[in-house]
Amino acid sequence: MFNTVEEYLDALKNEMKDADPALVQDAQADAREHLSMALEAVKVSTPDISEADALKKIVDEYGSPEETAAAYKEVERRTSPSIVQTVKPRSLLGRFFGVYVDPRAWGALLYMLIAFVTGIFYFTWAVTGVSLSISLLIFIFGFPLALLFLLSVRGLALLEGRLVEALLGVRMPRRPLFSHEGMKFFDRLKTLLTDKATWLMLVYMILQFVLGIVYFVVLVTVLSFSLSFVTIPFIQEFFHQGVVTINDMGYFAPVWSYPLFVVGGILLWTTFMHIARGVGQMHGKMAKWLLVSE
Repeated sequence: MFNTVEEYLDALKNEMKDADPALVQDAQADAREHLSMALEAVKVSTPDISEADALKKIVDEYGSPEETAAAYKEVERRTSPSIVQTVKPRSLLGRFFGVYVDPRAWGALLYMLIAFVTGIFYFTWAVTGVSLSISLLIFIFGFPLALLFLLSVRGLALLEGRLVEALLGVRMPRRPLFSHEGMKFFDRLKTLLTDKATWLMLVYMILQFVLGIVYFVVLVTVLSFSLSFVTIPFIQEFFHQGVVTINDMGYFAPVWSYPLFVVGGILLWTTFMHIARGVGQMHGKMAKWLLVSE
């Protein structure tokens, strides 16, 4: 028997201690929302009932922590978001070029491009929001502004998690972190301010700005060099442009070096795809560490 919603959530967390932290957060968010809303409904319909008795009836319908944990684990087993390589070559050469059929590599490349845009937006939003919230707290309307900003940070973190899961294949939360139904204004603001998850999310938004720029610069640079090497034979033969131009004088590569340039460009890009796949997995782990509370 549980006297409070928190006791049920603690029991549920204990039952799911071996599960993915993102799954635990989703299960707790759903349970908190359902139990809190059901508890409020029971109190309205039956004002004299104690919270423990009301929770007993609600838990009988919702399910015990053991049953809830088992249900979530079963659903997770059937709907795993992991992105895997469907074909895994055994030869060394096959594994090297097999990166072209690995969705994790392409997802990481796409994420590196998107991170440039999201990083700039996150950084701008975080710096502007923090600055305005702090400076306007001396006015009464500064408090609701601060609350809206912190709630928006939670929303952006959830959106970023969905992006990380879709492109990098790392399981991220799919539910909002907390349900604030029935909580007073200042209590909601205090909860957000004192919760370390809020500040970790802000740290992630600032880090994303730096990483997004690095990802974009490296990606564009490697892609430019790779395409340049591959297209050197065509540029020289069809457009009569040299490899290097100094003081209006073009320097041409010998014909026998054409295959070397093409192979070099392909090897450079293929190697970078392996690196991008690894970077994507590392970024996913960082995102999970900063954006998952449980």
